[in-house]
Amino acid sequence: MNSEEYIEVSVKLEPFSEEMAEILEAELSDLPFDSFVVEEPFLKCYIQKEAYRPSDVRVVLSGYPVATGFTAVLVQGQNWNRTWEAGFQPIVVDGTVTVKAKFNENVPRTRFNIWIDPRMAFGTGYHHTTFMMMQRMLGLEEYIRGRSVVDMGCGTAILAILAAKMRARKVFAVDIDAVAARSAWGNCRWNKVGTRVETACGDASLLQMATYDVLLANIHRNIILQDLPTYYRSLRRGGHMLLSGFYTADVPAIRLATEALGLTWVGSSEREDWACVELMKP
Repeated sequence: MNSEEYIEVSVKLEPFSEEMAEILEAELSDLPFDSFVVEEPFLKCYIQKEAYRPSDVRVVLSGYPVATGFTAVLVQGQNWNRTWEAGFQPIVVDGTVTVKAKFNENVPRTRFNIWIDPRMAFGTGYHHTTFMMMQRMLGLEEYIRGRSVVDMGCGTAILAILAAKMRARKVFAVDIDAVAARSAWGNCRWNKVGTRVETACGDASLLQMATYDVLLANIHRNIILQDLPTYYRSLRRGGHMLLSGFYTADVPAIRLATEALGLTWVGSSEREDWACVELMKP
């Protein structure tokens, strides 16, 4: 595919709300969109030109009357870069982790500093789920040190990079989207953790190659429920599993499915109707 040519799909929301924009972003993320920008009253979605299918967008939006229509325009690579450089701001998590781009200036340093290329923004730290996953990881810092970690649906590899900077022994970062996997590979090397983070393009079946002490999955609810048995088999006894990418309303279903497998519920976090849960394998 030609990564220099993208389609910008602008979905108009009437009435507009940040919550509905996030819901539609989650729904549209099942399509091969690279990133999203909220500019009231629009949710702007970016996808490689060759992957764009208007009919797929219509199917997703058909269930949401608030999405009154959408337009699509070609965005050249140069404009794409400028769009992100104009809008990306550093993210600081609990004064301990900073996620920033190379063009951000005068950013205070924290204990863990992560540099990413936001042009392929499959997870820039802005979304509540990524933010909560990093918070939970900070609480597991002592456990993560010296252990093996897998990041399912890694996107830009923020979580994998953070695990490596926490001195995890080995990190495996997986994404089903080839562009995301390439983005993860580049970001890991830019952050000088490439020797400890292995990136791959594929699904949960890749987890059969090994077992892990920590499993991170910030993915859509349905994918988590589908792949939970594989996650369970891939997690070592005493290991921790962090799950996010779903709403607080989905927590009962997630809890039921995880406890049915024998996982122990450690706790959960909430942020603007999004949830993150932590479990252990006895």
